[in-house]
Amino acid sequence: MGGNDRLLRAARGEVLDRPPVWMMRQAGRYMKAYRDLREKYPTFRERSEIAELAAEISLQPFRAFQPDGVIMFSDILTPLAGIGINFDIIESKGPLIESPIRTQAQVNALTEFDPEQSVPFVRQILTTIIEEVKDQATILGFVGAPWTLAAYCVEGKGSKDYSVIKSMAYKEPAIIHSFLTKLAKMIGAYVIHQIECGAQVVQMFDSWAGHLCPMDYATFALPYQKMVVDQVKAKYPDTPLILYISGSAGVLDLMPKSGVDIVSVDWTMDLAAARDRLGHDLPVQGNLDPCVLFAEQSYIKERILEVVQKAGNKGHIMNLGHGILATTPEDNARFFFETVKGLRYE
Repeated sequence: MGGNDRLLRAARGEVLDRPPVWMMRQAGRYMKAYRDLREKYPTFRERSEIAELAAEISLQPFRAFQPDGVIMFSDILTPLAGIGINFDIIESKGPLIESPIRTQAQVNALTEFDPEQSVPFVRQILTTIIEEVKDQATILGFVGAPWTLAAYCVEGKGSKDYSVIKSMAYKEPAIIHSFLTKLAKMIGAYVIHQIECGAQVVQMFDSWAGHLCPMDYATFALPYQKMVVDQVKAKYPDTPLILYISGSAGVLDLMPKSGVDIVSVDWTMDLAAARDRLGHDLPVQGNLDPCVLFAEQSYIKERILEVVQKAGNKGHIMNLGHGILATTPEDNARFFFETVKGLRYE
């Protein structure tokens, strides 16, 4: 059987027989295999930082559904410990930062990031995934973007309004800019490390940049996304980078200025309208509402066809507009993959 490089070819804007497909958070809580493993290993950092476990979780959806992309199971906060920011991830509450970053002294005290020392498990996770997947799917790495990581680090946890970091950005911008610069350097080094460990595409999540108005996005998020991209492209110009922002409609037109190769569009935007705004030469990813997967399968198929038709037959990676939800019926996830893989462009 030949290899499967559909996702890579779509990322380059080639015309294919069908769109490639993977799902954000495809390794995770909606799968029984994952829940069984979680019973034995209850803490998230165990599952994401013990290489054998993280590789096993990454491979669960590949074995079950054969998507065109297999993404490393990890968390966007994973590299933070490597610069001196300690965190935990509580199953029902999300990330918690031990000492939120609120002062210039704390920023100055952050250490240099050495991926081999700080995240030694990443090489083994990706090596194990590659050994099993071989060339039957594209291997994806992922990272958080500077603004989103800063938001967690300053707030100390997730937030509904991001009032702590935004008020700091307005009142003490020098602290935020110096912190974002340090994070951008760390993230750039981390992307390069993932590529050197075998990742063929890397997705950057700036999940909380959608909470910024366009002017603030252009000030506090975009320049640091670009800093990461420039650092990576200087060394690996041909590795495609994807940028995803939740609630991105207000800043969509600015996202390509980061220099990424693909823009992942959340479900709140019509994909045809998004392509008009972005320009049809820029590949896109997305953007089925994750809640559609709770519907009857006939309706799921209808909505998949609508997204694919709006995306057009070139430069589109089929995905959800956000991560798959934990309570999604596993059979509907299977149906999603089977439906997309069964399509053919006319």
